[in-house]
Amino acid sequence: MAIVEVKDLDFTYDGQVVLQGVDLTVRESDFVAIIGPNGGGKTTLLKLLLGLLTPTRGTIEVDGKSPRQASPCIGYVPQNVHINRSFPITALDVVLMGERDPKKRVTRRTAASREAALSALERMDMAEHSDRKMGTLSGGQRQRVFIARALATSPKLLVLDEPTASIDTKGQTEFYQLLSEINKDITVLVVSHDLLVISRYVKSVACVNKSLHYHDQAEITDDMLGAMYRCSVEEICPVELVAHGLPHRVLAEHKEQPQ
Repeated sequence: MAIVEVKDLDFTYDGQVVLQGVDLTVRESDFVAIIGPNGGGKTTLLKLLLGLLTPTRGTIEVDGKSPRQASPCIGYVPQNVHINRSFPITALDVVLMGERDPKKRVTRRTAASREAALSALERMDMAEHSDRKMGTLSGGQRQRVFIARALATSPKLLVLDEPTASIDTKGQTEFYQLLSEINKDITVLVVSHDLLVISRYVKSVACVNKSLHYHDQAEITDDMLGAMYRCSVEEICPVELVAHGLPHRVLAEHKEQPQ
């Protein structure tokens, strides 16, 4: 069953085409990596899926509804979450904020909401740090708390934008292992440049560079990279992709053909 359905989508900003002719189907229990060059439209696509932007043309459905109607079933972790490290807020406080109803000025914290928040922290191996101030946590620990916040409402779809940008390589591996566990009952869609790490965990790959090329296997091919990471006409681009500790795919040198 499809949890995300995008059909013939265009998005234009200030007269400039950002996305064009995008089709994408994400099925339940999938783990999709969205890759592509900076400025290719990856984050824009996420914002469209979240209902933060409206397509210029085409349709988007999430769980059979419009993105805004489906927002309760989507957990979102943005690319940069800025916090005041001196502000005395704990990890548990942050996760409890995930259950806050934006339509209500005051949301009462119940024993059930606290239990759900602690369960989300436990799932991210952060329960023992629930009472620690956010400013005392490492970058990787803070990111786990933000994911726990997204999980607090039991979403069907978890969307993450560059979640490991501030995490070292060892931490990235542990992080994606946790996402793989989450993926056992939640569909995961993640924008990432960490091709070397993420290749062993994802189930499918979507390459975005104005258009979208979808590959329903956990494999990044030379054609996909050639289409997404284009060289200049004169430039030669040898690419080596390493995964599982060994060279996984070596792409032949290629030249961009004149249009």
